[in-house]
Amino acid sequence: MASELLLNDPRIALVGNPNCGKTALFNALTGSRQKVANYPGVTVEKREGLLSTKEGNKLRIIDLPGTYSLRARSVDERVTREVVLGQLLGESPVDGIICVADATNLHLGLRLVLELKKTGKPVILALNMMDIAKKRGYEIDLNLLSQQIGAPVVPTVAIKKNGITNLVAAVQQEIDKFSKLNTQNSIASTWVEPNSQDVRAYHKEVERILNESKRKQGCVSAFTQKVDKVLLHPVFGVSILLVTLFLIFQAVFTWAKIPQEALESSFEFLQTYVASVMPDGALKSLLTDGIIAGVGSVVVFLPQIITLFLFILLLEDSGYMARAAFLMDKLMGGVGLHGKAFIPLLSSFACAIPGIMSTRTIENKKDRIVTILISPLMACSARIPVYALIIAAFIPSKTIFGFVNIQGLVMFLLYAGGIVAALIIAFVLKKFIIKGHREPLLMELPTYKIPNFKNILIGLLERAKIFLKKAGTIILAMMVVIWFLSSYPKAPLNAIKPDIDYSFAGILGHWLEPLLAPVGFNWQIAVALIPGMAAREVAVAALGSVYSISGSEDAVREGLAATLVHAWTLPTALALLAWYVFAPQCAPTLAVTKRETNSWLWPTVMFLYMFSLAYLGAFGVYHLSNYFLGA
Repeated sequence: MASELLLNDPRIALVGNPNCGKTALFNALTGSRQKVANYPGVTVEKREGLLSTKEGNKLRIIDLPGTYSLRARSVDERVTREVVLGQLLGESPVDGIICVADATNLHLGLRLVLELKKTGKPVILALNMMDIAKKRGYEIDLNLLSQQIGAPVVPTVAIKKNGITNLVAAVQQEIDKFSKLNTQNSIASTWVEPNSQDVRAYHKEVERILNESKRKQGCVSAFTQKVDKVLLHPVFGVSILLVTLFLIFQAVFTWAKIPQEALESSFEFLQTYVASVMPDGALKSLLTDGIIAGVGSVVVFLPQIITLFLFILLLEDSGYMARAAFLMDKLMGGVGLHGKAFIPLLSSFACAIPGIMSTRTIENKKDRIVTILISPLMACSARIPVYALIIAAFIPSKTIFGFVNIQGLVMFLLYAGGIVAALIIAFVLKKFIIKGHREPLLMELPTYKIPNFKNILIGLLERAKIFLKKAGTIILAMMVVIWFLSSYPKAPLNAIKPDIDYSFAGILGHWLEPLLAPVGFNWQIAVALIPGMAAREVAVAALGSVYSISGSEDAVREGLAATLVHAWTLPTALALLAWYVFAPQCAPTLAVTKRETNSWLWPTVMFLYMFSLAYLGAFGVYHLSNYFLGA
């Protein structure tokens, strides 16, 4: 794909309001011949595809983030403005613009067209969703509209690929025309950021254009109105949303279980096979314990990410996601968060990685950063092995009140503790640190429609590539470092202790013991926390190694639980549970945070504040339980 996109091919920007069908049109124009990257210096995705015309010409189509105006309120909108104006560093100027407008909502689309006309670039208006507009009684004289705006107008139905040939022909014609004009006299941009008077003037001009074009106003979808009476109801709507989110939450676990187990088995088989055919040595250890294990720890998250984004794309494509954000805005606003923060926080129960990735739907940068910072406080599935081990070892399996299992109650309290902590931290961050007025949730509620499954498939493939290519490479590097620390120096020939005791990780564990002693942790726990930075569940295997337990995974857990009862006190076990409620994030989450924020500042802040919470929480639990239990 990269080799096909030649630098001298004309670059065409797709610009439009959110929910206008712009991405569907991009997919119709480029099909599978597209690539996803990030714009230079920002984490905003750059989606670019190749279009071949009947004449044999090639056009490079750039799908820009949705916007209502070239006035930038978010990172996404700023990127759109700078690409259109040729101001983005590292990006060559575009040669033409296709402005995509919803035929049932021309006011906002034409308002954007008027701004784009001032950029000095050829503009073509793609009047999308024409089939829906006709069904609802919308009519407009396209020839008169074209004359009024001074640009070609092409009706399209992106999901059915209707009008694509005419649109491509209009683009080629406009580019050729502007190329000839530019050889004689360069056309400069006259766009300036509009003030309030300019905005009012734009709206008056839109009304004039629509009147001159003999527009006939249609009716709003009766189906959408009826459904919204239920889905936007303050009681029924919230209840339906919570049930929907609960089902998504369950699916992320249940649907992903089989492919996750298959991936885990595949990597275990590969690891075993490589170990059996290679001679012992550093290279074998690096491949099996470092690279294969490291890549495996990343890839096993892929089914969860695909499942999560499947539902997110379905909700977005159907028009329900905007309703979900609208319903949750008031509830989330109590702690200063935006309504759109609810979905990423919920998804973080499965894994913080897809949760952090899904914060891209939050336009406000400060709200997005706050959501990213608190997402790891949701109890991810990687904590379950640690929770299960300690609860099974130290909490009796008894029933109270006739139906409440104590072990299950403790597990619930651990999850609830993370939720409460996240809301408190969000309030503190918004109130005192990442300050800023909470912006009202202003969004257009699109009509409901059947999701386009081809677009969803393309979106899922893009997410998978992004996760594996970018997050995976960073995680792999960190895993190799952790392998090195856990493997060297080698134990002496007459060693009587586990190998890890003599490694850099073991040495660091002894060095950290005085720091962790006030919270009741010994050096063995300190050693387990180090490889646990790769993934929390690794701590279980690390503890097994430290206490010289071996065997199958199940045998390790059963034997380790019995050993810990004798090696630890109950306050130490409770303190470790408290630690893992707030535990500093695993390396993959820190890597993804770095990628999403394009800075090491925020993963550093995340690590430090969560470490502080973990230490203080473990300290308080250890000493309070010592006092009340008399341990």
